[in-house]
Amino acid sequence: MRKPQLKLSHAIVAMIVLGAGVAVWTIGGAFFSGPSPAALSSFTVGEMSAFRSASGAPGQPRGPILTADRDEITLRDKRGKVVLVNFWATWCPPCVVEMPALDALQARLGSDDFEVVAISMDRRMEDAEAFYAERALDHLALYFDPNMNMGFAAGARGLPLSVLYDRNGIEIGRLDGDADWASPEAIALMEAAIARF
Repeated sequence: MRKPQLKLSHAIVAMIVLGAGVAVWTIGGAFFSGPSPAALSSFTVGEMSAFRSASGAPGQPRGPILTADRDEITLRDKRGKVVLVNFWATWCPPCVVEMPALDALQARLGSDDFEVVAISMDRRMEDAEAFYAERALDHLALYFDPNMNMGFAAGARGLPLSVLYDRNGIEIGRLDGDADWASPEAIALMEAAIARF
């Protein structure tokens, strides 16, 4: 009669240890290591197949950016929402191609929980403003890097670069190059990030 009790005791201890391990992992993941990009791996298909978590990714750039009203802000001012930061320029052909899709993504999902933050790396803000007007990018706010170094601080090796950050400014993942950000795959990935991070 004691053997079954002993087995039952071992099973109970194993469940407690396993449960404690899961709790510690969850707490550690939430408070110490940031979001787990692996949680979104099932969404990185089709147009989002190039989306990757960056091991050893640089921290969110801290430098100033300008709004269309020439107000100076930082990405830290966006804390509390998931942000897709896109570094682009009018002289970059792939950037020009993807900007309407980024505008459509912002139109569809833009809210207190999510924003596309498109930061122009042009030499003059007027060039980016003219580009927005010509293409009727009505949903995408214009941001400009007056020091032209935010993209480099984010680890850009070229343009465009899109980096997805969680509500605390911790990187979830990134995509080098252009993509159709209005595609079903992109919408699904962003919705999953909003729901989980």
